[in-house]
Amino acid sequence: MTALLSVRDLSVMFRQDGKETLAVDHVSFDINSGETLALVGESGSGKSVTALSILKLLSYPMASHPSGEILFDNKDLMKLDEKSLQKVRGKDIAMIFQEPMTSLNPLHTVERQVSEVMKVHEGMSDKDARQRTIELLTQVGIREPEKRLSSFPHQLSGGQRQRVMIAMALANNPKLLIADEPTTALDVTVQAQILELLEKLKQERSMSMLFITHNLGIVRKFADRVCVMTGGKIVETGKTADIFNHPQHDYTKKLLAAEPKGNPPKADKNAPVVMEGEKVRVWFPVKKGFFRRTVDYIKAVNDIDVTIREGQTLGVVGESGSGKTTLGLALTRMISSKGHIRFNGKDIEHFSFKQMRPLRRHIQIVFQDPFGSLSPRMSVGEIIAEGLLIHEKNLNYEERDERVVRALEEVDLDPETRNRYPHEFSGGQRQRIAIARAMVLNPRFVMLDEPTSALDMSVQAQVVDLLRTLQQKHNLAYLFISHDLKVVKALANDLIVMRNGQMVEHGPAEEVFSSPKTEYTRALMNAAFDLSVDKNDIADA
Repeated sequence: MTALLSVRDLSVMFRQDGKETLAVDHVSFDINSGETLALVGESGSGKSVTALSILKLLSYPMASHPSGEILFDNKDLMKLDEKSLQKVRGKDIAMIFQEPMTSLNPLHTVERQVSEVMKVHEGMSDKDARQRTIELLTQVGIREPEKRLSSFPHQLSGGQRQRVMIAMALANNPKLLIADEPTTALDVTVQAQILELLEKLKQERSMSMLFITHNLGIVRKFADRVCVMTGGKIVETGKTADIFNHPQHDYTKKLLAAEPKGNPPKADKNAPVVMEGEKVRVWFPVKKGFFRRTVDYIKAVNDIDVTIREGQTLGVVGESGSGKTTLGLALTRMISSKGHIRFNGKDIEHFSFKQMRPLRRHIQIVFQDPFGSLSPRMSVGEIIAEGLLIHEKNLNYEERDERVVRALEEVDLDPETRNRYPHEFSGGQRQRIAIARAMVLNPRFVMLDEPTSALDMSVQAQVVDLLRTLQQKHNLAYLFISHDLKVVKALANDLIVMRNGQMVEHGPAEEVFSSPKTEYTRALMNAAFDLSVDKNDIADA
């Protein structure tokens, strides 16, 4: 069989500040028509650099190719000029990027961004492109797509932005789809829907896929073949069943064994309450007409009760757009809300920005995307010390630096790296920096908003262990928001399941996981834990 794509002896070299780094080292693989090849490995292994090389999307001339050729439909993409490559990009080969917030244009609406690729490559009219955009948004699971056409990226949730990216990639029926962590920001039920959609489209169109992911459950279920990468090299290649059942390389064995383990701290109903919410409500007005009158409300959070105790973790799970993050932002007073919110027994729901400021050191947030939440213009030391400059002004430079060193050591990072910048670290290291920034102020309450969703499996397990260790050491109260139920199971004492702004189920995490009471919760659990099982295994059971 003639391969649709053949990567032969590909190497990628980066040059910066007079230093050369070999990011991809003589990599070769084929993808046949209608086949899904998974490229797996830890953060920094060279997966994404390899994928970006196919369409020559790296930063040239900083990046170069000391060796290799990339044959697509018998054409060497490495030898094509920019004009010829533009005819291939988005039409014959499309790509779904890992971070939709940085890939989507913040100044353009959803309609403009999705329809643009069809107008450029297919010459569609505005009317036809609009209709096709609505169809694509429906296919990828965006509710009421007509209402989303005029939305800008910042008005969408992380999962919705990722679905827009997928719609753009599928718009021109590509022969090859490069999917770089396409389900990272999606909750488990939508993840399953998107993967089933991609599988269906692949079958209908004989579309090939290069699937880059750290989720080995997805790989086992959907990939035909697997290439395992580490240190810029492919160390093992084979059929998916062979790789999972009989791994040969030590690195592959290590990767397959990595997943969040351990149990949350024992529930203690007598522990002091740190954060409490009663009938918390966040409604966003829908305004229409010339006078922008309020005609309706989006009920993002509707009458939710929460109690988070010292040394305990409340997990909040649900689909993208269910109101998980909005609830967390309301409790931390980052957005206004109705209802009662108490921190350390003090009512804070009516506190102004100025009144909240002294409490900020005790209430910290670790965001989902560390690359977006860390300033690229500040060194790691400056980022971590920033809170100390605001909340502990009496400290001199040496005392602040000592606190920064201590915080970095707590999160298992070398303090000598504190003069480096965020882009010089891997995704897992950046998340550790974000955690250090929160911990340096010795908080009592930490909101963790999808802190492991962008990390590969082995790094996820490390970060979960780190969070558990820090919680035990400092007796921290956590609000842990995630769509990854395996991670939640390893950390949460209590669990809230949210859907469309409502709390559909709550209780001790162990009970909710073992005996879910609602159909929706059961669907979440099935989607989360069935992904790690092969279809044939399910049939055998």
